[in-house]
Amino acid sequence: MSAIVEERRETIREIVIDILEIDPDEVTETSLFKEEHDADSLRAIEILSALEKKFNVVINQSELSRMVNLHGVYEVVSDAAGW
Repeated sequence: MSAIVEERRETIREIVIDILEIDPDEVTETSLFKEEHDADSLRAIEILSALEKKFNVVINQSELSRMVNLHGVYEVVSDAAGW
């Protein structure tokens, strides 16, 4: 994986950890935000909004259904940004 991709992934991970207010050691690529980290729909929208601002992209709210874990968030942002 290239350094740019790693940097983007780490930035996304930090945004998610900050908004969900969880310990970095608690989150994995596949840990589910709602079930394992008690995230509600408001937190999901906060994540979406923060990612839009950080990466200057527009993410349709219908993509929230894919944003259930870090892996899904990476895919949604990557698709929106055209990476």
